[in-house]
Amino acid sequence: MFITFAGTAASVPTAARGTAATLLSRGGERWLVDCGEGTQRQLLRSGLGLADLDLVLLTHLHGDHYLGLPGLLKTFGLRGRERPLLVIGPRGLVRLMETLAPVIGRLPYPVDMEEVGGGGPETAWAGDGFHIGAFPTRHSIASVGYVLAEEDRPGAFDIAAARALGVPEGPAFGVLQRGGEVTTPDGRVVRPAEVLGAPRHGRVVVLSGDTEPCDATRDAARGASVLVHEATFLDEDRARARETRHTTAREAAELGRDADVALLVLTHLSSRFAPREVRAEATAVFDRVLVPRDFDQVEVPFPERGAPIVHPVRTRRDEPAGVPDADDAGEPEGDAPPGPGPRDGAVGAT
Repeated sequence: MFITFAGTAASVPTAARGTAATLLSRGGERWLVDCGEGTQRQLLRSGLGLADLDLVLLTHLHGDHYLGLPGLLKTFGLRGRERPLLVIGPRGLVRLMETLAPVIGRLPYPVDMEEVGGGGPETAWAGDGFHIGAFPTRHSIASVGYVLAEEDRPGAFDIAAARALGVPEGPAFGVLQRGGEVTTPDGRVVRPAEVLGAPRHGRVVVLSGDTEPCDATRDAARGASVLVHEATFLDEDRARARETRHTTAREAAELGRDADVALLVLTHLSSRFAPREVRAEATAVFDRVLVPRDFDQVEVPFPERGAPIVHPVRTRRDEPAGVPDADDAGEPEGDAPPGPGPRDGAVGAT
């Protein structure tokens, strides 16, 4: 599973950062969370190309989170897409899409819409071995966050125990791994619990969207592999954060600490603050923090295989090597937390 940050700026894009857009990739599935202005261009610059998305999830209906959607939908049509695309978002989504219809024009594929967030947590989308839940957040308009949660997997198969119980190697091993019982040649019934270890937890990724700190986000993120949370302000502007229903870097770090997430990623970054300032404020509270650049990726392994791994962007595809971004001057690539290199070890390890 990979998380690619296609847009990490707050409401105004900069030369280095696009507005909100995050691509989740799991196996052959691709889900886009928010689609700010220029998202299709950002995806092309990332090197991933315009993936044939399975789902678009909007956290709320401020322009910096959806203005890229008309162009993206039109491009899919020009490329001959035929299968339906589902767009999920908070209350008001259907009305918004009706308003945008003349701009988008006729499409050769259906665009289905679903509104979520009317009450408590709910399932927005489900697939083989996972579901995507929506939970209400606290912003200045109707808003939701999303949690991708995988089902637990069977525990590790103990080959030695199975042999000792007389289970013949071959298909019988697979039956036990899938939760079935087998009968050995001598008539003994062997159950999965006798040869499988404890269930292995699935991965959990939570994306807050724009919000002030709230219990719903904290509850969704408890023990999560990755929490992607906005950090529009520093703590010196906490009053302004309350007025606009946003979060400070310190508050996001406190939430990540309390939820004990494996990695906290801070996005929706204002150009008023240098990334190093955002990270310094957050890491004073919680050390498993990443302040990404656009196009950075986080690889999310299964929990038993270690912590998330950061893959920083090296060089923009259309910029010469060695030229730092204006708002990241002097920052290490990806502003990654201390520890082993991004391809050599886990984030935040010491």
